[in-house]
Amino acid sequence: MKATISKECMGDRNCNKLCPEVFEYDEDQLLSIVKFDVIPKHLEGIVQKAAAECGANAITIEE
Repeated sequence: MKATISKECMGDRNCNKLCPEVFEYDEDQLLSIVKFDVIPKHLEGIVQKAAAECGANAITIEE
């Protein structure tokens, strides 16, 4: 599974709070970024939850 964050990110950092192992806030770009090219299996569920809860719908998941 892969996850990406679009420029539509509001920067509210909810995904960072929910899953800091995968998401990180980039202070220069003022948006969250994904730390992995491929999401580790044991974190897939929480990444899907972060995508579902993203207010800007900025997180896209590819299976």
